[in-house]
Amino acid sequence: MTPFDPNAAATADSGIFGLRHSQSDAVIHLIPVPFAATVSYGGGAELGPDAILAASRQVDLFDLQNGRPYERGICMLPPDPRLRTASDAARALVVPMLARGGATAADAAELAAIDAAGALVNDIVGAQTRRVLAAGRVPGIVGGDHSVPFGAIAAAATAHPGLGILHLDAHADLRVAYEGFRWSHASIMDNVLREVDGVARLVQVGIRDFCEDEHRAIVRSEGRVITHFDLEWGRRRALGEPFDALCHEVVAALPQQVWVSFDIDGLDPALCPGTGTPVPGGLQFGEMCHLLDVLAQSGRRIVGFDLVEVAPGVGEWDANVGARVLYKLCGFALRTR
Repeated sequence: MTPFDPNAAATADSGIFGLRHSQSDAVIHLIPVPFAATVSYGGGAELGPDAILAASRQVDLFDLQNGRPYERGICMLPPDPRLRTASDAARALVVPMLARGGATAADAAELAAIDAAGALVNDIVGAQTRRVLAAGRVPGIVGGDHSVPFGAIAAAATAHPGLGILHLDAHADLRVAYEGFRWSHASIMDNVLREVDGVARLVQVGIRDFCEDEHRAIVRSEGRVITHFDLEWGRRRALGEPFDALCHEVVAALPQQVWVSFDIDGLDPALCPGTGTPVPGGLQFGEMCHLLDVLAQSGRRIVGFDLVEVAPGVGEWDANVGARVLYKLCGFALRTR
């Protein structure tokens, strides 16, 4: 067998990041979830896992912050074919409802089918995540819309009671069954807080688009939800507060075991123009790297992560950024083990 050269170009038949690790020798197990049934504006997130896989072969493997994450082993599991089938079927039912402003009482049968598709995703992703955790490996969910990591977060919270979630996003995702859909992409954190008792705290960064009900939920959470609003960070930085101090404030609120939930639209939309609901503002790539570096330096442990809402758009820009965010998530997770 030809020795692996991390400095050489990857081949088109190689795995994620041009690697050839198997599930038996990889510490990071990436679980692709090509499901995006309830997206409410732009589409294409179901294409994210394949696009990221293709773009990942252009990522240089030496990382200035994390060294050589690839040496610990990173693999991407094959996608469960039921996921894309469920996504397409449910999406066909969702689209006419969105045109009418959401589900109504007359849509009961269709709504039940859409909710069943979301529950199927939870079951599949949850089972895959439990197997990864039981093997002592790190699960990474690659979506898909932001509804898809629910089963994984629930599995991680069972394995690590008192789990904290570091949530990077433009949106609070605390809407209750948004547009009538039980497992809406905009309801992921509401579902987690309602149903996953093992999650002790949700710490949100980059939030700049939310409704009054979501703001009320944050205020009434009694500290279970700590939200760092993008506008407030901008004000504090304008008054001279260092970005590093803000990052340490975020990390200080997190428990010892952390799940990182990363919606790509938490970044400046110049970095992810194809994502379904881009919002002005957000983190720069280097700022995201610094925040995760502060987390890694704190001694906390990243027990798993998700990267969602990467939609290829026109060209390869979104997938290229997504692949690099994914490699950073893998690197920081490995550094904390």
